[in-house]
Amino acid sequence: MKHALKLSLAATALALLAACGTGAKRVSPPSAAIQQLTVQANGDWTVDLRLHNFSSVSMRFDSVRLEVSVDEHTAGTLNATPAISIGPTAADVVKVSLKPEGMARIAVADALAGRRSLSYRLQGKVSATPEGASKPREFKVDDRSQLNPAPGLEGVLR
Repeated sequence: MKHALKLSLAATALALLAACGTGAKRVSPPSAAIQQLTVQANGDWTVDLRLHNFSSVSMRFDSVRLEVSVDEHTAGTLNATPAISIGPTAADVVKVSLKPEGMARIAVADALAGRRSLSYRLQGKVSATPEGASKPREFKVDDRSQLNPAPGLEGVLR
């Protein structure tokens, strides 16, 4: 009797373990963040935009349209068509150019000159196609964070 009970428990445990491996695919909203902002000689910005896929499946990032503000000043819109696939719970970076508005340009210059942190906000939409899907989905993005001057790198915030 004990032997039968042990076999039954072992079979149940194996069945539960097998069921865990075939879990449902989860598609979660991605996030966006500025990994690095570099001020060019002409005052334009190159933004290294980090896209993070929190889903349990790969997603192809088709387009990005994000309004950028720094220290509450409108900077402009990041428009990109990265056309990259990002694996489950992974991230990747795309470079995007931006001609910033005047007050945002001044806020960044002030943060760099004063060696102080700079708050920013990204608002907009990211279009991505989950693995196995036939058409892209739009995800709203509203992310906030801070950048700091990069030691030893002139005109760079990270």
